[in-house]
Amino acid sequence: MDFTLNTYKELLTTLRQTGYEFVTVEQLSSSPQQERSEGSSGLCALRHDVDARLEASVAMAQTEADMGIRSSYYFRSREIYHAEKAIRMIAAMGHEIGYHYEDLSLMDGNAERAWEHFKQELAWLRQSYPVRTVCMHGAPRSRYDGRDLWKTYDYKQEGILCEPYIDLDYSRLLYLTDTGRRWDGYRMSVRDKIPAYQEEWKKKGWAFHTTDDIIRAAEERRLPATMLISTHPQRWVVGCCRWLTEWLTQAVKNEVKKRIVKYNI
Repeated sequence: MDFTLNTYKELLTTLRQTGYEFVTVEQLSSSPQQERSEGSSGLCALRHDVDARLEASVAMAQTEADMGIRSSYYFRSREIYHAEKAIRMIAAMGHEIGYHYEDLSLMDGNAERAWEHFKQELAWLRQSYPVRTVCMHGAPRSRYDGRDLWKTYDYKQEGILCEPYIDLDYSRLLYLTDTGRRWDGYRMSVRDKIPAYQEEWKKKGWAFHTTDDIIRAAEERRLPATMLISTHPQRWVVGCCRWLTEWLTQAVKNEVKKRIVKYNI
């Protein structure tokens, strides 16, 4: 079955065996052309959006730590105040912690209130980790794009080095996300996509449906030198019951998102 923790581990193992080095989002943004080890074929940053089920994120973080891999975990506002233990555990494993912001949606489009809320949440997270990167939560049911907050304010004033959707150069790296519980879900995604490059990547053979498709491309050396892989840890499960629940839940969500995209709700 796809989208199990074992499948995720197989993906990481294959990428490592084919020469990829794993980095955090901060590392990728600070030095996208950083010197690679001898024999390395490329860099792969791992980004995780913690939208639900904290225990799934801890399990994924432990899987990566056991493999000697560091990655980046982004926590939403609704999660952080009861996630302190999980945040500290994941940080202690060597992973980066970031803020998965949606302040403009939470403040019903009021930019001033959203900015104050952003700073408040960032300050709270920084009690557990020196957060230096933030990443938008797509909030598909909201009419507000969280990135519009930066038309008025500047997150770099708060010591933020990178917002992946804004600051990374996607002409030089491939973005893969499991949005929609599939790797080619950008057509039904409201915001978790890179519109300027999706069709170009497809023409180059870099559009995949299953995790096995990515693994096969890695084995055949068909992947580019630099990648950012984004996942939602609650999707990567252990056990048939949890797998079936996640599959059914995501199927319903996908239908809703298709309608939002189609009718621009």
